Amino acid sequence: MAPSVPRGVLAPLALAQFICSFAGSNMNVMINDISTDLGTTVQGVQVVITLFLLVMAALMIPGGKLADRYGRKRCLLAGLLVYGVGALASALAPGLGVLILGNSILEGIGTALLIPPVYILTTLLFTESVARAKAFGIVMAMGGVGAAAGPLIGGLITTTLSWRAAFLFQAIVVGLIAVLGRRIADPLPPDPESSFDVLGALLSACGLILVVAGIQLADNDIRLTIALIGVGALALAGFFVNIRAKERRDREPLIATRMFTDRTANLGLITQLLQWLLLIGTSFTVATYLQVIRGYNAVQTGVIFTAATAGLLVSSLAAARFARKRSQRTLIRVGFFASVLGLGALAVSAGRSQNPWALTPGLLVLGLGIGLMLTPSVTVVQSSFGEDDQGEISGLSRSASNLGSALGTALAGTILVGALTTHAYATATLALAGIGLAGFVVASLLPSRAVTDNHPT
Repeated sequence: MAPSVPRGVLAPLALAQFICSFAGSNMNVMINDISTDLGTTVQGVQVVITLFLLVMAALMIPGGKLADRYGRKRCLLAGLLVYGVGALASALAPGLGVLILGNSILEGIGTALLIPPVYILTTLLFTESVARAKAFGIVMAMGGVGAAAGPLIGGLITTTLSWRAAFLFQAIVVGLIAVLGRRIADPLPPDPESSFDVLGALLSACGLILVVAGIQLADNDIRLTIALIGVGALALAGFFVNIRAKERRDREPLIATRMFTDRTANLGLITQLLQWLLLIGTSFTVATYLQVIRGYNAVQTGVIFTAATAGLLVSSLAAARFARKRSQRTLIRVGFFASVLGLGALAVSAGRSQNPWALTPGLLVLGLGIGLMLTPSVTVVQSSFGEDDQGEISGLSRSASNLGSALGTALAGTILVGALTTHAYATATLALAGIGLAGFVVASLLPSRAVTDNHPT
């Protein structure tokens, strides 16, 4: 750590990543409670969860640009404020519409404002390579644990108090982060003269939202699905045309095209997307299976999912030690391989045992695999660019992760909601296992000796 960095600055940054990841998975165990209380359906709750993750993904790149323009700490605090208001609105929601406004929209926007500063500040504050690697490991581990522990913590709060109390918990944690964050000093001044690509932000957001919405509606109307994905693809194509045109005119685009020209970084981004797709997709699949098909309550569902939390925590904490002896590529490949084994075990256990604890071996192996590769993938991406590009690559990196989370929920929900049966559960887990195999192939294309620092040499 740089000598001028006050002690304790990492705690609010890591806690911010924890609560945002927690918010992405804790609602999975509240499906029955929210559906009953608000008079909606499983698909209605799925829309809330997917939209929250999608808003984060769509706005993460603009969030990184705003952090550079207005200041990292200022955007962090603004994000905490918006997130806190959204959490309180969700806790008081009288219906599905207000829950979407509070959780999906306001919490999603708040997260997109505060997460890019977390990664930019970590890069700028921790200048020594070993300290930076350790700091990134802690932040990523807290993110993974937040996602994996979301079902357990959310289940305990929901069963003991109510699902609304889980949102009050988020508001309290956000307030704590704001208090702890007072020690953080922005290492670089803001750049208010920098331009903001409004058209690029709109095109990228619309493109991502339409593509994921198309996937989510696949079980209802295949023609609508094709139309939405087609229009979304056109919007994303327009986004890339727009940024190239701006660069040719020497104007600043939403994100520079050079962010997409580094082969190693591109492969790393794909592995990030697929990792979070597996983690959040499995969380939604298992939670829906246990609650809707097996009839378990929130805390029972959360306790069963603790096996994944334990595996993720153990392997993510050990990943830094493994990285001293093994390449990033090796860790990511082993992580995907273990994840596929875990998902295979979950698929085999479907219908073969009435004991819900039969799911724990598969969840444990899945958690071990995911935890092993979370930090190496981020390291590969962040290390491909210098400090001047950390704002842009941090936004792109988190956008890929949150897009993966949204796709995971949309894909799993599309398979499950169409037919809430044990067969559908097995189909969903096998589909996720196939995606895990694709991740293994992508990881195999990474350089055999990836960098271990969070900054290129």
